[in-house]
Amino acid sequence: MLSGCSVSSLAARFAFFPPDPPTYALRKDEATGRLVASGVPRDNALDVLLLDTTRGTKVVAFYLRNPCARLTLLYSHGNAADLGQLYDLFVQLKVNLKVNLMGYDYSGYGASTGKPSEENTYADIEAVYQCLETEYGISQEELILYGQSVGSGPTLHLASRLPRLRGVVLHSAILSGLRVVCHVNFTFCFDIYKNVKKIKKVKCPVLVIHGTDDDVVNWSHGNELWKLAREPYDPLWIKGGGHCNLELYPDFIRHLSKFIREMESVTTKTRLKKIRQSLEPTKTAYRVNTATTTTFTANCCCRIRVRKPSCNLSCSCCHALRKCFTFGAFKCPACCSCFKCCCCGG
Repeated sequence: MLSGCSVSSLAARFAFFPPDPPTYALRKDEATGRLVASGVPRDNALDVLLLDTTRGTKVVAFYLRNPCARLTLLYSHGNAADLGQLYDLFVQLKVNLKVNLMGYDYSGYGASTGKPSEENTYADIEAVYQCLETEYGISQEELILYGQSVGSGPTLHLASRLPRLRGVVLHSAILSGLRVVCHVNFTFCFDIYKNVKKIKKVKCPVLVIHGTDDDVVNWSHGNELWKLAREPYDPLWIKGGGHCNLELYPDFIRHLSKFIREMESVTTKTRLKKIRQSLEPTKTAYRVNTATTTTFTANCCCRIRVRKPSCNLSCSCCHALRKCFTFGAFKCPACCSCFKCCCCGG
């Protein structure tokens, strides 16, 4: 029988297929001293970066500037491509969406060092986000994360940790690694990319794009992620679309552009208001049945019904209200032994 670690390694092997050989190489331009990528057209609006990660690898990133941009797209690609193959797509997205775009290669992809793994991809996207903050002055309020296929894993990892993101796009995304390989409906501790859990922690609008005829990652993955999102945006289900051809459909760029424009119009003040509302603790409450019993909500210190005659919420000494000091709410003393008087402590 395979151990959890062995199954996790097996799932990781199915998840990563870096092009071999890579479609580009890095070299330093002698005239300017800047990094350039061979096999990629020279572009003054392109910065080629080599970033250190916390796991000791170096990842390559392409930053494409758009002078008309108000937002930046951080793109995490699928499992069988590298930056050399994606450059033309990045240019089209930069122009059509009017955004700055940062794309990067995972550890072990393209000219990035190391080996691809789930934990490495998390460190990779964290290093790229830190670069956007420190080198380009881009805050999370100005950032949209974009994850395609396996790229939905690092995308949701970072999105779940950034409460003030402007938005998230999930393109042919996965619920988890084993759900793709084994078609199971539950989560093992050794599963990889547990997006099914992390999507619930994302506090910004989430656009899901998926093809109905995707034979690699079934459409049900995208549909379930959309249902689980806390703030789902109108999804795009591309009829007849597969796993790797959604960009060819006119609805793709049309719907994506609509999402970007709406995210631009959302002010920081509006976003912060929604975030504060989501962070406000729910008020503890209890309901009183005027018939024969008092019923407590799930927030009560124990979930039982008690007879009304036993309820005594006031102190016998000073008649002030007695309070449950453990749970911070007024409750029946028959239900809890931690009651004290708010006035005299009796």
